[in-house]
Amino acid sequence: SDFTRNRKQSFSGALLFMMNRITKTLSIEIDNFIQVLNQNKISSACGLFTKSAFVQYRKKIKAEVFKQLSDNLVNEFYTDNEENIRLWRGFRLLSVDGSRLTLPNTKELQNEFGIARNQTDSTVTQGRISVLYDVLNNFVIDSILSPLSQSEKELALGHLNYSKKGDLILYDRGYPSFEMMYEHRKLNIDFLFRVQSNFNNQVKSFISSKMQTQMVKIYPGKKSKLTDKEYSKNDFILVRLNKVILPDGAIEVLISSLLDLVKYPNNLFKDLYFRRWKVELYYDELKNKLQVGNFSGYSKQTILQDFNSSIFVSNIQTLLVSQINEELKSGQEKTKYQYKVNANVSYGILKNRILELFFSDKPMEEITYVIKEILKQHTIPIRLNRQYARDNGKYSKRTKPRVTKNQKDAI
Repeated sequence: SDFTRNRKQSFSGALLFMMNRITKTLSIEIDNFIQVLNQNKISSACGLFTKSAFVQYRKKIKAEVFKQLSDNLVNEFYTDNEENIRLWRGFRLLSVDGSRLTLPNTKELQNEFGIARNQTDSTVTQGRISVLYDVLNNFVIDSILSPLSQSEKELALGHLNYSKKGDLILYDRGYPSFEMMYEHRKLNIDFLFRVQSNFNNQVKSFISSKMQTQMVKIYPGKKSKLTDKEYSKNDFILVRLNKVILPDGAIEVLISSLLDLVKYPNNLFKDLYFRRWKVELYYDELKNKLQVGNFSGYSKQTILQDFNSSIFVSNIQTLLVSQINEELKSGQEKTKYQYKVNANVSYGILKNRILELFFSDKPMEEITYVIKEILKQHTIPIRLNRQYARDNGKYSKRTKPRVTKNQKDAI
């Protein structure tokens, strides 16, 4: 029975308003939104509405709508764009990584997501993020914002519903286990894990040996509870160990399902694993450039709406910017650096113009051409092989974040 009456704010208008990144106070954002619609002569999509009307209206919209829109966008890219899909030796190269997101410190969100403590016993409300990310094509295939009670491994197993044969998924040291490898093998999905030096006795022996690669059988751990599992303690998975020597002489071990020594020689694996770093960079983009933690409300539904809409907007940005970056490559053969679109600036430019993409009567090709030409004016050089020392203690003295209601930036 919802969305059937002719209101000043339409269903599609409400979605576009949320997608346009509500980072300032609602009154300012609504005024800006209506002005943009009027300037582009697309005011018929949405009339003047109040802050109270929008708050009531958004309660009727499920956060899953943005996830569905994002899924449709990504699926269309992979089905109708075969010549432009980047692969690694025939694989769609994906990576899974988790992070935490600080939420408004309300009782409702504390109960829904959980709290985290630091060494001073102060608490913050946080949720756990996990994304399945295409590190070559820069799309988020799947994303989850869950309570802290769910582990990164649990969320990673959920991402497998969005994976398929022909995918190769890269993981950091927090993910490897027999169960993870078993679930990948069951679905015929290839994997590569970085493991800790004490992962099991086979890894310890491999590190002390002179071998660079070795095939081993991985069994469930002796202390594993297998009462609800499909496998027994006698089941095993044949995997390959690879040794990677870091510049400081340290040894890292990778476990993978890539068993063919000829097709996948040992010297490929260092660069292959390094490609996982793109998912780490994505979190910087999501948190610092898209400001996913700058929420427009304080309910669980609002938090999920903002999170899912941010993922959708990031995939729209990827679709536009990746095409421009490909165009920029031509003609840069003789320049000192290759250039790419400034991602931070691109989100600022996309704000408001995203309304034209969905509401304007102009042809889509005309709108995207104008946006692309603007984005081409904001490029930065790609400086390869830059390294920075990791400062593990820089957040050790952080204070409890303050979240003050109705006092977001007005400009």
